[in-house]
Amino acid sequence: MSHRQPIFNAPTVVVALASAFVAVHLLRSLLTAEGDEQVLQLLAFVPGRLGADVTGVTQLVTHIFLHGNLPHLLVNTAWFLAFATPVARRIGALRFLLLFLLCGIGGALLFTAFNQAPMVGASGAISGLMGAALRFLFLPMKDGDTDALAGDTRPPLVPLSQALTDRRILTAVIGWTAINVLAARGTEAIFEDMRIAWEAHLGGFFTGFLLFGLFDRGVNR
Repeated sequence: MSHRQPIFNAPTVVVALASAFVAVHLLRSLLTAEGDEQVLQLLAFVPGRLGADVTGVTQLVTHIFLHGNLPHLLVNTAWFLAFATPVARRIGALRFLLLFLLCGIGGALLFTAFNQAPMVGASGAISGLMGAALRFLFLPMKDGDTDALAGDTRPPLVPLSQALTDRRILTAVIGWTAINVLAARGTEAIFEDMRIAWEAHLGGFFTGFLLFGLFDRGVNR
């Protein structure tokens, strides 16, 4: 007797969020241009209205589920599935969801420090998952344990003090920071109407990297 395999080998919370990204984009595509503009005004992150009213608060979360176009949606969804899966499996659905949203908020707040333009997209929150993953993906390689991520075995959390002195982790952090800044500058120089919210990427990344220890269950190998 054969067992039906899921389309995505990812936790339910991850598949649900990815489906939400797609569903929101599809629903927006059914709206008129005026209707879609109203949705953007209501749900996009606009630094100037931060805290001014209810939407000035909810925008910290709602902007995560909006995307500028289909390529933006596809890239973010693929990136999300890659990094969300190991993090969600490690800390569970509720903690994962809280961490994901908190990283999106952290990205939006850093974006505010440099911009007044509107912003949409999940990339800040997803960058936070990448930062979180750095706290537990490197240690097995350091110990020479190539099978540490197989099956249900979980590598231990790298303490923040150790993560901030580990050369491999610091290289990844510095590299991600440099890539975002350089890619953003290069994109702006080539395409006048296209902009990468590198501030949100870095804000989310460092939120996940610094705070992941608060969400980790501390399961040892």
